[in-house]
Amino acid sequence: MFSTYRAEDVTLLLKDISGLVTPMGTKEREARIQSGVHYSEMLPLEYEPSEAYLQTYYDALSRYAPMTAEAAARVAERIWAEKGKDAVLVSLARAGTSIGVLIKRYLRETYHMEAAHYTVSIIRGKGIDPNAMTYILARHRPQDIQFVDGWTGKGAIQRELDRAMEAYPGVDAGLAVLSDPAYVAAKCGTHDDFLIASSCLNSTVSGLLSRTFERKDIIGPEDFHGAMFYRDLQSQDLTYQFIDTVACEFPAPGTLAPLPEPAVETTGMDEVRGLCRAFGIEDINLVKPSIGEATRVLLRRVPWKLLVHSLNDPEHLGHLYQLAKEKGVEVVEYPLHHYRACGLIRSLADQ
Repeated sequence: MFSTYRAEDVTLLLKDISGLVTPMGTKEREARIQSGVHYSEMLPLEYEPSEAYLQTYYDALSRYAPMTAEAAARVAERIWAEKGKDAVLVSLARAGTSIGVLIKRYLRETYHMEAAHYTVSIIRGKGIDPNAMTYILARHRPQDIQFVDGWTGKGAIQRELDRAMEAYPGVDAGLAVLSDPAYVAAKCGTHDDFLIASSCLNSTVSGLLSRTFERKDIIGPEDFHGAMFYRDLQSQDLTYQFIDTVACEFPAPGTLAPLPEPAVETTGMDEVRGLCRAFGIEDINLVKPSIGEATRVLLRRVPWKLLVHSLNDPEHLGHLYQLAKEKGVEVVEYPLHHYRACGLIRSLADQ
């Protein structure tokens, strides 16, 4: 284990690449991505949050811990009902890992089961780590596997999973997420685009792990996909502060209200295509809808605009307002339907 996650909470199926990759500045990395270099072949420099931004994180965690706990409990109940005591949680690093730990903890506290929990890498355009899948399937039945992530944006990772699982008969590609505004996940806690506080930060709420990495000169044919461990940030680690705060808010068994039936006629992808038309964007990958994805744009990409459903929603969007202010990004009120926020990445070809 190379992270601040506890061994009893998750098994990392990742290669430690600490010291093997030099993180890049945002502008250099963005230029390479838009010139065709795959994002998984580089690592970004970690954003160091200001005191003002950290305060928005703490505020968000305090405000949304109960809703996060309810969503995690609802997903865990769905997993229990479908897979029972043999459920195997496979969280998608890195945003899904803390969510998987929460679901595992709920199942332990409520049903006294110790669900196996692994975290693996899946990369848009490259698929899931095949060595990680081989490892898991050597130990568990295909039908027991449940993939876990934090939220859906456009649904790109769900589509990536759908393609990848064609090679693994019997494994259900359906995702379990806390927030599914895109309406693509098989199991969700809510379709509301609400603020999951862990999306506000990078490694310091994800076991001090980087996002996952795959480049042939460092990741060999028998290696798991890689991740870096930011040991120097241990004094700033908030991973278990997030997990423990949310877990303290788990609802009592039997008190969860059923999830309302969806009342929408369009998908998140329909809305994204409309945004591309409205803002003259040719590359759909430059549009990142949902609070979580918009946060990622501001933290580690070169943002163009931040679209928000309201310029006066500090309850949900306070951390985004703060980041946009710090980075000089225009905030535009726009009639979003599925989402509360959407980040637009600057096309460097237009500069």
